[in-house]
Amino acid sequence: MNARLFARHALLPHGWAADVLIEWDAGGTLVAVTPGAIPVGGIEIAQLVVPGMVNLHSHAFQRALAGLTETAGDNPDSFWTWRELMYRFARQITPEQIEAIAAQLFVECLRHGYTAVCEFHYVQRAPGGALYPRPAETAERVVAASRAAGIGLTMLPVLYSYAGFGELPLGADQQRFRTYPEQVLQMVEALEPMRGGQLEVGAAPHSLRAASITQIQQLARAMPAGRPLHIHIAEQQGEVLQCQAATGMRPLRYLSEHVALDARWCLVHATHIDADEVERIAASGAVAGLCPTTEANLGDGLFPLAQFSAAGGRFGIGSDSHVSQSPVEELRWLEYGQRLQHQRRNVAVSPAQRKVGEFLWQGALQGGAQASGRKVGALAAGMRADLLVLDSEHPNLAGASSDDVLGIFVFAGNDNLVRDVLAGGRWVVQAGRHADQDAIAGRYKQAIAQLREVRS
Repeated sequence: MNARLFARHALLPHGWAADVLIEWDAGGTLVAVTPGAIPVGGIEIAQLVVPGMVNLHSHAFQRALAGLTETAGDNPDSFWTWRELMYRFARQITPEQIEAIAAQLFVECLRHGYTAVCEFHYVQRAPGGALYPRPAETAERVVAASRAAGIGLTMLPVLYSYAGFGELPLGADQQRFRTYPEQVLQMVEALEPMRGGQLEVGAAPHSLRAASITQIQQLARAMPAGRPLHIHIAEQQGEVLQCQAATGMRPLRYLSEHVALDARWCLVHATHIDADEVERIAASGAVAGLCPTTEANLGDGLFPLAQFSAAGGRFGIGSDSHVSQSPVEELRWLEYGQRLQHQRRNVAVSPAQRKVGEFLWQGALQGGAQASGRKVGALAAGMRADLLVLDSEHPNLAGASSDDVLGIFVFAGNDNLVRDVLAGGRWVVQAGRHADQDAIAGRYKQAIAQLREVRS
């Protein structure tokens, strides 16, 4: 028999609906979503239900680094100085620690409203630079962590061959990341038997500085049809200048001139793009993968969201380095960055949607679902059973109409308004607690203690 939930108010693809009966099968797929239903005995009733959010950009191991890089050096700090600290941290981490850290991260993501994540995975070799006996060893560890936590996953083994434009050789701190197209494809093949309702497998050229355009073309051609492809692009001004010096073009233009960008692609950050590049992304159907808390933490800059939205561009959000695990914080700062940049309010809207919270949540759902390559992001038959039950008893939501819920959820205060979380048809969070929260936190604490011993 199918599992069922009755929602007094639920956010459907076309907007809020009342008295919605939601049904899903044993495999975790929604089989019916029926507005205007009548509740019957024995069915759980929730007041406010929204689709779970997709986190389209994650480096799970960096969760253990959050908060440890906030000390100024003798010279001005930047993304590039942060990267050196991250490299040193990545050199020592073990597969077991990667799994423990990822599981803790995924629990935190679920508790705050993410029900799916795209893992941009590049710590793939042993500390000395040798391949593991199973080349996909560390990717498999992240998959195991996702299953332990119950979150949906898109695994993206990373192509990472060079230290900079002009095919510069990798440094000692980058040897754990070293892959070539044939090795990425080997990892994709190794992960293939694990694919299912809760796991998709794509690939990710790290960036134009870490993979040649020929390699990117080779990988894109060799990947199975329809699989997601992600790439870091134009994150930093320094990267733009380096690309112009090496190719005569800005990064996004250079990529689009040599690769057929389409809906498979997620262009992560795309912070520093000009008006022509805004139009190119929007016209391609690719998703702009925005990570506002990390982009702020690293001093990257602000994505031109107003222009991109006006051009019909698609966007999603990710937590990247995991200084935050909250989709609310990503969306809030996505909008607040635009307000500061343009010195006006209520920027993230469209002619059809004037409510900022709803525009952001629905837009990020659609872009994140596309970037994940999975059937997620909407309460509709055939999609994964991923949803959030909001805490209707919280003072913030007292007396709120459904039309105001997402505005309150995103912009009113810092309390977590997510009460229960269903991911892939499984209740993984109830009353704010993850089903295996203590055991996963215990393994995380043990991994962190081991890493700090090595660092000391």
